[in-house]
Amino acid sequence: MSSFNLRYQNYLSTFEEYLKGYLDKLNTRPTVLGESMKYSLMNGGKRIRPVLALAVADTLSLDKAEILPFALALEMIHAYSLVHDDLPAMDKDDFRRGKPSCHKAFGEANAILAGDGLLNEAYALCFQESMKGEKYALASKVLNECAGVYGMIAGQSADMQFSQSEKEITEDELSYIYEHKTGKLLLAPVVIAGILSGDKYYLSLERFGKLLGRLFQMTDDILDVTGSFDELGKSIGKDEVENKLTCVRLYGLEGAKIRADMCASDCHAVLEGVEGDTSFLHDLVDFVRTRSK
Repeated sequence: MSSFNLRYQNYLSTFEEYLKGYLDKLNTRPTVLGESMKYSLMNGGKRIRPVLALAVADTLSLDKAEILPFALALEMIHAYSLVHDDLPAMDKDDFRRGKPSCHKAFGEANAILAGDGLLNEAYALCFQESMKGEKYALASKVLNECAGVYGMIAGQSADMQFSQSEKEITEDELSYIYEHKTGKLLLAPVVIAGILSGDKYYLSLERFGKLLGRLFQMTDDILDVTGSFDELGKSIGKDEVENKLTCVRLYGLEGAKIRADMCASDCHAVLEGVEGDTSFLHDLVDFVRTRSK
């Protein structure tokens, strides 16, 4: 196992243990609410957001205990967004990570409530952390902004609106969707770690988080064309069918790959200005760019 894979697994194990502690205490009435929430939280995935939070915390010599509540809140928000994104009214996807989507497993109404429950629990964690002091309140505020109507939700709304339009897409529209729909929830773990560590290298980390979010979505767009259901665990080719704004649609497949490579190079360049051990973050950039699922 490579040093990158070993460190990734260590971060993943740290987060999964913390998540298990939360889930062991989740006891809802009716039980289907908790079951559908757990199903969505435990439905596999790379956990790249909590891993990224823990990795940046390590780079900045921040105690993992400081970042873990926010990493959990972030993963809850990500999970809720996927539950709602898969619904028939939005992206209409019956599979997520090779398993039936939440609405296929528990019904549409229960899936909506599971998403609502995950979002509210995420903010309950943030409220609890905010009581510790100013920097924790600021970190919570940033997470709220990244997830809310000026962040991920705005990006999802724009994605649906532009997909229903027949007009030619522009780079500005594509960049807006990238920055908000996907980018904000990859920016959040990076800047929150910076805030909790006393704003170390905040501007560089902010730039890195934005670039990594863009790279992640560009790779997603490319995989929708080149990937397979077995690897991705979800339907492929949907972007073209649903008229989605993607870098492949705008630049063509080869043009999209070139721009993704350029974005990865920019990520590496920004990290050069951050002191501390950034080797894992460099490897993570390459992992995002070359992933097949």
